[in-house]
Amino acid sequence: MRIIARSRLKGYWTQKKYSAAEEPLKAWYDEVRQAKWKNFNDLKADFPKASLVGNGRVVFNIRGGVFRLIAKIEFRLDAVFIRYFGTHQEYDTIDASEA
Repeated sequence: MRIIARSRLKGYWTQKKYSAAEEPLKAWYDEVRQAKWKNFNDLKADFPKASLVGNGRVVFNIRGGVFRLIAKIEFRLDAVFIRYFGTHQEYDTIDASEA
């Protein structure tokens, strides 16, 4: 899958409050980049705890659920668009389907 964009992920982990997410985000990036998902079921095989929240958006638990990553997945395009990253507490204050 093509991830749009790694620089956005790096922007998160370079912030002091998200620095603990650096290694888990890098691992997520590496795994997703190698994925060949055709649909949500394929994604769930790799990330069983991922949740579909609407509008093509999927929530991933990062670092055991300490952080949440929302990505818009376009299976037809083999593309993953980073939409949101934050702590679990921050995530609880947003509408994940609109992020």
